[in-house]
Amino acid sequence: MLIYGLGVFMMQTVRMVDVVDCSFLFCFSKHNKAAVQIKEDMKRMVQLPMNKSSPATATAGKKIFGVSLLELRDLGLVKDGVPVVVRSMVEYLEKHGLCLEGLFRVNGSVRAVDNLRQRFDGGEEVDLHQDAGAFAVASLLKQFLRDLPEGLIHPSIHNPLIQLYQESSEDDFCKDLCELLLHMPDIHYSLLHYLCHFLSKVEQEQAHN
Repeated sequence: MLIYGLGVFMMQTVRMVDVVDCSFLFCFSKHNKAAVQIKEDMKRMVQLPMNKSSPATATAGKKIFGVSLLELRDLGLVKDGVPVVVRSMVEYLEKHGLCLEGLFRVNGSVRAVDNLRQRFDGGEEVDLHQDAGAFAVASLLKQFLRDLPEGLIHPSIHNPLIQLYQESSEDDFCKDLCELLLHMPDIHYSLLHYLCHFLSKVEQEQAHN
């Protein structure tokens, strides 16, 4: 649900600066109906187990799904702060999905999504342009984010994030949130920034998708 909320509130383009301000994702009116839903999603998020173990720790090879971002980096599966598999999916969707109606609402074929996941986890070279459709890739991207053991928003800021949302005035919220996000591990912040930039492109084509 949280990643859906990120898409809903992508109403500005991410500024490409050394320290990127991702706080606009959450800078919305507290009276907005969708904002209330995000608030409830955040509450559920912080109630999840904070230290889920990675299922890949007991397996050989370079499994990708269900593996922490730090572990993916240690395995050499991260490039410029973003998991290679995420880059592959996002680049595909930028070319084939931005104008597709229902891009993140319509689920891809369960069989197709499972097949792609197994091939990535098996270390195969997957050419998404030949082997997949946009709905399947969008579903696979959501699956990757859902399976992150620590989530996209690192557990270290879950409680402060909820407290900030509940207690800060709208004038202070964006500034304080920007500072809070910078307390996440670099790999989490880098991926969040990358997704912000991608989702801004999705939002720009909202008339079509």
